[in-house]
Amino acid sequence: MVAKRVIFSGRVQGVGFRYTTKEIVTGFDVVGSVRNLPDGTVELKIMGEADEVEAYLAEITKESPVAHFIKETQVEEIPLLENAGGFRITR
Repeated sequence: MVAKRVIFSGRVQGVGFRYTTKEIVTGFDVVGSVRNLPDGTVELKIMGEADEVEAYLAEITKESPVAHFIKETQVEEIPLLENAGGFRITR
């Protein structure tokens, strides 16, 4: 089990980015949350088996309808998310 914090930059706000990440997550066995940050980036926190997390992130960054809006992706491993269940869009 791994947890990651991913920061997406580019034109990632105002284009349905968060909703797309939530839509995509239904095909993967992961939990987490996504939110807009004040600096114009989007933060994703995701947890699951390493292969599921990697496949989910690849889907967002390479295959999704919002992939072309991403200019940069910063990924860091974080402690496992406590009390995580499902996937939600937060503010």
